[in-house]
Amino acid sequence: MRWNRPLGILVMTSALLFDASCFNFAGERSHDEVSRITSPSGVVDAVLVEGNGGATTSFGYKVYLVKSGKKCDSGVQAASIYGAVRNEHAYGVNVKWIEPQVLSIEYLRAKAEPKVTSPVQINGDDFEIRLKSGVEDPHAPSGGMLYNLQKSSGLK
Repeated sequence: MRWNRPLGILVMTSALLFDASCFNFAGERSHDEVSRITSPSGVVDAVLVEGNGGATTSFGYKVYLVKSGKKCDSGVQAASIYGAVRNEHAYGVNVKWIEPQVLSIEYLRAKAEPKVTSPVQINGDDFEIRLKSGVEDPHAPSGGMLYNLQKSSGLK
């Protein structure tokens, strides 16, 4: 049997994309951790992941709760928000702990109805997840969150 190089590359690429399913949004091309906030107790991290499907789609955002310092795939998905913006020019959401076991996910608006799981249980403790739309962040820089991380760190 002769090796079909384009087919082999397609199969290998598909396997790599499937392996990244912890972060996978339908049709996304990239998925990157853009924020990690440790709870006031220091036990749990809220991890924000930005998914990018390319020029014809918006950014997707997922929030995971994980044991402090652990990877997202070891945690629980708490929320998924497609097409969220923080102001007229900035994509993304702001994630913050407002109480030791209450996480707030804030954004101006989203293109689709967000999905949230609450409470989320980590180490036998319940964590409440609150979505809050209509919150404008006038200080959020224009563009996607990963782009701005790279720009501020000199990587872009």
